Amino acid sequence: MTKENSQVEVNKVPALYPAKTKQQISLISLIVLSIYIFSMVWTQNEMVGGFGNALGNMWVVIEKFFPPNFSVIPAIWPSMAQTIQMAIIATTFAAILTVPLALLAAHNIATFKPVYYITRTLLNILRTIPDIVLAVIFVGLFGIGLLPGILALIIFSLGILAKLISETIESVDMNPLEAMRASGGNSLQVIYYGLVPQVLPQFTSFVLYVFEINIRASVVLGLVGAGGIGRVLDQQLGFYNYPNAMSIIIVIFVVVLVIEYISNKLREALI
Repeated sequence: MTKENSQVEVNKVPALYPAKTKQQISLISLIVLSIYIFSMVWTQNEMVGGFGNALGNMWVVIEKFFPPNFSVIPAIWPSMAQTIQMAIIATTFAAILTVPLALLAAHNIATFKPVYYITRTLLNILRTIPDIVLAVIFVGLFGIGLLPGILALIIFSLGILAKLISETIESVDMNPLEAMRASGGNSLQVIYYGLVPQVLPQFTSFVLYVFEINIRASVVLGLVGAGGIGRVLDQQLGFYNYPNAMSIIIVIFVVVLVIEYISNKLREALI
């Protein structure tokens, strides 16, 4: 082998991706870019007066929200408390129901495959249904109030929590569990003494995370009649009381920030 050939081989750098993979990535990127461009053009054509007119109308509406009418804040605190209660109740029930479902949806715990696949399918179905659709259904069944919102949040939270906890269970160290089984421990003892200590910090963190989501979701559910501060906000917007609505939005914003701050501190202490 000559010196020149050796130098050429040394200077060769292997490609990061094969040529076929590059072509596929380029094609997918081109398709996604085309979809974005088509959506932008179609949206622009559908908007009355175009995008520029929409921005002008937006500023006109925003000006109506100021200055906020903070005198309504004492009257909306009961509704804000109802929203927090909805989130607490829904998260609590979802956390309780998550325990058996997460165990059945973990392949290293649920050794009977039909039960595993049925539970997984059920959780996938629960996650595909938006919370606001559930709220509309339950409002139609039970009427306007807190109960439809709570039921919708329970089902919505259950799909998220069970999925996250089941994946956490599947990633645990199985050696302690197998050692307990080998020493004669039954299923409940193995789960309580071998699985729970490994999963509990993540379980608590996920519950707090879902509670934060439920606080925000409960506000939106109130817009379809599920009670709480969202219903009051919808009423004020319907009556064109924009200063009152702005005060409600500010209260929601502050409450959500405070709850998220407390939740983050709790998660930092637990993990």
